[in-house]
This record gives sequence, structure tokens and C-alpha cells, in this order.
Amino acid sequence: MKTILLAAALLATSADAAPVDLVALYKDLHAHPELGFQEIRSAGILAAEARAAGWQVTEKVGGTGVVAVIKNGPGPTVLVRADMDALPVKEITGLPYASQATGHYAGGPETPVMHACGHDIHMTVWAGVVRALAAKKTAWRGTVIMVAQPAEEIIQGARAMLADGLYARFGRPDYALALHDGTGPAGTVQVNLAANASAADTVDIEVKGVGGHGAYPADTKDPVVLASRIVLALQTLVSRENDPFRPAVVTVGSIHGGTKHNIIGENVHLQLTVRSFDAGVQTRLIEGIRRIARGEAIAAGLPETLYPEVTVDPNGTQPTINTTALATRIKALFQKTLRPDKVLEGNPSMASEDYNQFGLADPRIQTVMYSLGAVNADVWAKAQQDGTKLPGPHNPRWAPDPAPTIATGVATMTDAVMMLLPAAR
Repeated sequence: MKTILLAAALLATSADAAPVDLVALYKDLHAHPELGFQEIRSAGILAAEARAAGWQVTEKVGGTGVVAVIKNGPGPTVLVRADMDALPVKEITGLPYASQATGHYAGGPETPVMHACGHDIHMTVWAGVVRALAAKKTAWRGTVIMVAQPAEEIIQGARAMLADGLYARFGRPDYALALHDGTGPAGTVQVNLAANASAADTVDIEVKGVGGHGAYPADTKDPVVLASRIVLALQTLVSRENDPFRPAVVTVGSIHGGTKHNIIGENVHLQLTVRSFDAGVQTRLIEGIRRIARGEAIAAGLPETLYPEVTVDPNGTQPTINTTALATRIKALFQKTLRPDKVLEGNPSMASEDYNQFGLADPRIQTVMYSLGAVNADVWAKAQQDGTKLPGPHNPRWAPDPAPTIATGVATMTDAVMMLLPAAR
């Protein structure tokens, strides 16, 4: 029987001990974040890591994506995906390797850029798994496809790689695996058996009105008041119209309108995110948004020509649902190698992902994404004792504990891949 239990070996030695050069790689990637479809430096580093370990590497797949392949005899094909892009967030962690980078999306303003979602952890784990699987090549048979994906934060990178012939060029996987760092204690994982991350749609509402002097509101149709009524009415979609046993979120993340204290303008712009785990729920929420926007405009006495315009971004994403049978196997493996108390129970995330595209492209592919605890264990324990709310991904203070997080990620992902591949004869 082959020995695959890297996580068990890690636990037996030191759960804090990732290779020093992997921690250095993480800090370098953290200090040099890049926005979606601009990950040229990051992609180059990962491509070089894979080539050095003996993988066949192809760059510029779906823009800036990297694909590294080892074909090692007959057997299943396993795909492992990591995402590379950062966020337009100004880092305030105070870390010595904090990002000072700036950038901008096409046509947008220049902004600070930060790996506020931990994709630097994901890339570093990817590099460690590349090394581990190559080093253990004599112990397994089959094909492994390591995918470094661009533009996850804008929900476009997975589709771009698939549209560029990912499966036609490199083979359709039998299994597709990924991980995502999160607010659990470093050294732990969480494997959901079905729902893992929500569907998400981006919705814009252009609220119209009739402007005028702030001293004479009766001569206007105030879009600020109308927008405020819409925002409040939208809260009833979840609180009064949605089944409480089917989670959903409607968040108004941005509201902009007006120019000066004493001027009533002619428009207000609302930006929403809509999330659930069910296509039917998602459709009803969006229909409800359209109904409420129109109904509030009617109540305000606006003519039909001034009803709000509701636009749904076509780049929405479906829920990320783990294949239950595969998730059950992987969870049992981690409970064996990390100990049961290191495999945490928890709810699916209302955050969203485009990793699901790798499985949606072909229903024969079994998929699992699991969560990797990334908070320093002492910080976590103190927060639990004090009831403190810790920052998580997308927060400018998000600061994973590198060594144990990377070590656990490399060990668990390598174990999961090798569990799915037959032993060498």
C-alpha cells in the first residue's frame, strides 16, 4: 500500500513547519498582487516553479492562466486549481511585506491592490503541491493537471480558460479539486458535503427622478427619497418572501446620487449583490427586485418613462456544490490524517466562486472545494474567548498565518490527489 499521508507526517513533526522557501514565496506574492487578467508576474513565477519540478507547462491559457501537466501512465485525471488575482483594496495589516502595489481594471481608476482574499496562499499551496506530486511520481499513476487561474474575483477566469480549450487541449479531468483560505484556525480544514459557496448576481438599479431646488421639493420627484424607499423595501425579499430554510442575501453595497446640499438631482445609482444556493430562489429574488423598483416608482407618482432601470450583469455565477460522494471520501481522509478535531464542521459560505465552472462544463466531473483555516491559532483562541470578530477575506486587515496554513494546504491537497490516483505497480 502506498504511503500518501503527508498530513499525518506533518502532524507528527511540526504543524507549523512549511518549507522556508514556500513562506518566502508567499510573502513575495503577497507584496506583489495583480488584478484579474493582469497576473503576468504571478503566472510567470508559478510556471517557473512547475517547470523546475519537471511538469509540462503551457502559459497564457485564457489570458494569463497557467496549465502544468504530468502524464504518468494509465489512470484517472485529477485537476487542481488555484486562483491568482488580487483585489482593489488598500492593505492596512501593518505587515513588513504588506502590499504597496497599485493598479486598475480596464477603464477604471488607479487603486491600491491587495491579496485580500488569500489567493497568494492558494498560489503558494499550488507550488508546494507541484513539488510534492513530482517528488512522489514513482508512487502514483494517472494524469494531474495543475491550473493557475486568472480573474476569479471578477468571475471571468474559469470561463476564459475553458473557452480557450482547457479540456480539449489538456484532457477532461475525472476529478477537480480546489481549496480556499478562511477564518478558521490555521492547521484545520472544513469539507462541506454538498453546498459550498453561493450563486451570485450583480444588479444595478438606475433610479430616475425630476430634479430641482432643494428649497422646493414639491416641484420635483426626488430620486434620493425613492432610492431610499427601494433600499428599505428590498429587505423584505429575504425577511418576508424567502423560505428561511433556503439561505439568501440581497445587499445594497453602493448608493450614489446628487451633487450638492440644496440640489435635488435626477438620478441615483444602486449596486446590489444577490446570493443564494438555488436557481429558483435566485430568479425570484431578481424578479422581486424588478417588481419593488417599479412599484415604488409608481407609488412615488413617476410616469412610466421614468421607472427605474434594473440591469443584471451576465457574468453571474452558479452555486458551488461539492460532489457528495467525493467530499465524503476526502473528509474521511482528512479526519484520518489531521485528526477529527482538525476537520471542522460549518455552514456553506455565502461568498461566491467561479471554480464551479470546471465541473459545470461536464457533468461527469466530480468536484470538491474545501476550506483551509488561516488564522493564527493563538489569535483564534483569544478571539473565541473574548467574543471578538476577526477580519476575514476581502477585509484590508486579512493576514493569514503563512507557515501552518501553507503546510496544511500542501499536505491535504497532495493527500487528496494521491488518494484518487492508483498506486504504482
